[in-house]
Amino acid sequence: MFTGIVEERGKLLSVKKGSVSAVLTISAAKVLQGTRVGDSIAVNGVCLTVTSLQSNSFTADVMAETLHRSTLGQLSVGAPLNLERALAAGDRLGGHIVSGHIDGTGRILSIRPEDNAVWYKIEAEDKLLRYIVEKGSIAIDGISLTVVSVDDRSFQVSVIPHTRDVTTLSQKRVGDPVNLENDIIGKYVERLLGYGPVRQESQKEPEDKGNRNRGLTMDFLTDHGFN
Repeated sequence: MFTGIVEERGKLLSVKKGSVSAVLTISAAKVLQGTRVGDSIAVNGVCLTVTSLQSNSFTADVMAETLHRSTLGQLSVGAPLNLERALAAGDRLGGHIVSGHIDGTGRILSIRPEDNAVWYKIEAEDKLLRYIVEKGSIAIDGISLTVVSVDDRSFQVSVIPHTRDVTTLSQKRVGDPVNLENDIIGKYVERLLGYGPVRQESQKEPEDKGNRNRGLTMDFLTDHGFN
């Protein structure tokens, strides 16, 4: 689990490609402190497991599904990377709850300076936009950001100078792809509502195919005492 507060920028040192997978070697400093083989590090928002450690770098395996869902497979040697260690118990939750499991990618449509901030407009697919709400949270390349506005094609975030300085956003250009992770809460709520009420095995009614997906309805609320 992560918070979307990037600790440092690393660099992609090498990529060893398999038939459908890859092994990445990434330079780092701060995130290596206290890190052991088997620990998790978010790389551009993607949760990766450390498979080996060197004095100034670490190695991680990337499976086919991760390469398909994220931008990691498109990176070239030398590319800058946002790095964050997994959240430790007792740490401050400075951003929002980020799992490191990328939902998909978006594309930067525009970058617009405004005084000390910079606005980024990101195009995304409908399956991602459905979970994005104004003033809600979104992780872009592992960076916890607040959504300023959203429409049926894209959303916008406004970034302060500090965030640009310590992350890869300062090096992004119009047209660049970015990893997106939606706020996990919305996804769970939708899933639970789609399944309707939870009943004990002994109390289950005869199977009703229409009941399984009826979700939150007036009948459901009445059945459970909300008159």
